[in-house]
Amino acid sequence: MSADTTMTTVLNLEPITILTREQFFKLCQANPDLQLERSPNGDLIIVTPIGGVSGNQEANLISDVTIWNRQTRRGVVFSSQTVFSLPGGGDRSPDVAWVESHRWQALSQEEREGFPPICPDFLIELRSRTDKLKPLQNKMLEYLASGLRLGWLINVKDRQVEIYRMGQEVEVVGMPVVLLGEDVLPGFSLEVS
Repeated sequence: MSADTTMTTVLNLEPITILTREQFFKLCQANPDLQLERSPNGDLIIVTPIGGVSGNQEANLISDVTIWNRQTRRGVVFSSQTVFSLPGGGDRSPDVAWVESHRWQALSQEEREGFPPICPDFLIELRSRTDKLKPLQNKMLEYLASGLRLGWLINVKDRQVEIYRMGQEVEVVGMPVVLLGEDVLPGFSLEVS
């Protein structure tokens, strides 16, 4: 494996247990060096660390959203280390996430300090060279079913971006492209090349 690959391993625990949300939280607390997710049906997903190129791309995306958010003060930005307990049952970590202020403030302090029980309003998933596309697309659909308003799956490998919007068909655009935050992130734009 090269230095800039990321892979996921899915462990089906059904033969021995159904991994509940509470058990998943405890497992993550006991293994802070691992990046873990949980599918809606309880599968444990182990995500390997990313390399330099992908890490830099992710950091730039987070920075762009953060700069816009600091200017507008409309919400809260999160990194890929944040696990969201989605209403649809999964516990997921998008590469970049944003939640409107009023929705974030409606959570209790305990909910904000744990895995927030909320779906981001906006998020970005960045496909690395070794990520399989279908699991990422399924993850994006899971976000939509959980209340996502706008999401971008940036697929550098195939030089395209999939745009996910609540209540609409997925739009696929080629790169380079300028993506707009629409009514979710008003005034935000991102050039993807």
